[in-house]
Amino acid sequence: MPTIRIETLIKAPIERVFDLSRSIDLHQLSTHQTNEKAIAGRLSGLIELHETVTWRARHFGIYQKLSVAITAFDRPYRFEDKMLKGAFESMEHTHLFEQQAEGTNMIDIFTFKAPLGILGWVAEKLFLTAYMTDFLKKRNETIRSVAESEQWKQFV
Repeated sequence: MPTIRIETLIKAPIERVFDLSRSIDLHQLSTHQTNEKAIAGRLSGLIELHETVTWRARHFGIYQKLSVAITAFDRPYRFEDKMLKGAFESMEHTHLFEQQAEGTNMIDIFTFKAPLGILGWVAEKLFLTAYMTDFLKKRNETIRSVAESEQWKQFV
């Protein structure tokens, strides 16, 4: 099971970064390249503990659905989401936030397992881990850009 760890320094208060990271609306903006839309569960605003959201997005030219639940929540330091149903065999995403002198260190720990046994393992090694890393980095760049501007007020 691959684990992706990404750290992003954001020059903004920890509470702002935490809330932007759980904004359904900002998530949709940050994933425009995959046309990701919330279609069930929490459809807008800030997702909370035990809430779910189902996303519809285009990856590798195919529209897919992914349903996740927020399974842990400690504002403004940490929240976790886990896949309930989707294309992966399993998926967990831990979001950590650390206040630092120069802003907030946002840490993503994303663990997933592709389906289809050995074929899934090969896909993880050949392209899926790199694809998911790039996807998360683009999302984090949008969060950073919004958090460091006045645009954040539109989302929290």
